[in-house]
Amino acid sequence: MDEQDPKDELIETTFRNGTVTVVSILLAFSLGFVTHWAANPVPWRLYDLFAVLPILGGIALQTWALSILLDMSSLRRKLFKRANRIFMFGLILTACGVGLAILLDVFEMSARSTLAAH
Repeated sequence: MDEQDPKDELIETTFRNGTVTVVSILLAFSLGFVTHWAANPVPWRLYDLFAVLPILGGIALQTWALSILLDMSSLRRKLFKRANRIFMFGLILTACGVGLAILLDVFEMSARSTLAAH
């Protein structure tokens, strides 16, 4: 009897489709954040790169994961899990960048209010 390698097991298409939907929605939110931030009339500062680079790197990883998931070969469990790992790393990287962007804004606002008080 021919035993199939568990790494080559197939996942359900409905499960993969749900994952594609989640990845697409979260990627859209990530892109929306960058678009909103870029359209902000406040001028960018050099230290904003500390937040922008992880966000853009995370978006690139999310996009890569989506491209893997859109291929029919992603029904193989091994490839599906790989795409999920790439996506989660991209999502975490993006979230860290967004958090850093918020912290940078908070520090700048507190510095301005400190200078205005004196």
